[in-house]
Amino acid sequence: MRKVKKWKLTGIIVCVIAMVLTSCNEKATDYSQKSNWLNQPEITKDVDAFYIYSTSYFESSFEKGASDYASLDNAEMREGAQQEYVDHATVFEESCNVFTPWYRQFGMRYAGEVMAKTGSLDEAIAGVLYSDITAALDYYFEHCNQGRPFIIAGHSQGSAIVRYVLKHYFKEHPDYYKRMVAAYAIGYSITKDDLKDYPHLKFATGETDTGVIISWNTEGKQNVEENAKNIVVLPGAISINPLNWKLDETYAPDSLNLGSLIENEETGENEIADVGADAQINLARGVIVTNANAKYMEMPEYFGPASFHEDDYTFYYNNIKANVAKRIAAYKTTNNIQ
Repeated sequence: MRKVKKWKLTGIIVCVIAMVLTSCNEKATDYSQKSNWLNQPEITKDVDAFYIYSTSYFESSFEKGASDYASLDNAEMREGAQQEYVDHATVFEESCNVFTPWYRQFGMRYAGEVMAKTGSLDEAIAGVLYSDITAALDYYFEHCNQGRPFIIAGHSQGSAIVRYVLKHYFKEHPDYYKRMVAAYAIGYSITKDDLKDYPHLKFATGETDTGVIISWNTEGKQNVEENAKNIVVLPGAISINPLNWKLDETYAPDSLNLGSLIENEETGENEIADVGADAQINLARGVIVTNANAKYMEMPEYFGPASFHEDDYTFYYNNIKANVAKRIAAYKTTNNIQ
């Protein structure tokens, strides 16, 4: 690399301009503005949830000239995130005040490119996206949380961000981290290496432990049998069974399922139903395998031919809801909170 003193003046000017433009583009979103929150609730509970939505910048991210990251006003992202809030984040509403920020997420095209190059989504999270999420967390803790216990949760890209935040943001903010009831990083992998490299992180070992990470990825048998590529399943992945809350391969029949969330095709409304969503961990792959009566997710080139990625929450909706309440109760008991 040539030393700076050998650069021409015009080269220096171009470089400085590029740096300034990059800095401007990566300036964090202002979360003091209510319009930058998908949901900013009235406080009616004594525990919060901070939910980060998954990839909603999807089809339009493949268009010619599409940006790697969605703008906050991207219509596809906003519509998808609002629907996901209904399908996923509402599982926390019975027990928590749910906060959800808008953020400049990466698109599906860019996710595939980064995964192919690096084997994880960390490179795509760092930068503009992380500046938004940390700004939202800073604002939330400084102005909204008021010292309450909290849950942090997400799905897919949102859970990849939760994983990144657990490693970095909460390592830098142990005073916040000690109030974390649990982290629901569902639909992206938490790995054995994550726990080894970041010893402040602990994975759940049962139904009521607190300060822990709860995670799984849901697949059909074909993905396991073919060891299919799945963008959200990393080497060394760990899953906990959402029906029996065990870490081994003990089979959990669908009789343990308290109810799945599905869309009624006639009314278009969500309802609780039985889709036969049983669950068994495959330890070698680190995923949940189910025989649920449902369609596999499309895009097999990203998720394999038999992925239930879109159903990670909805298959086990009422079990997650019940588990949130149990972990909060356990946290309160442990910390002598009335």
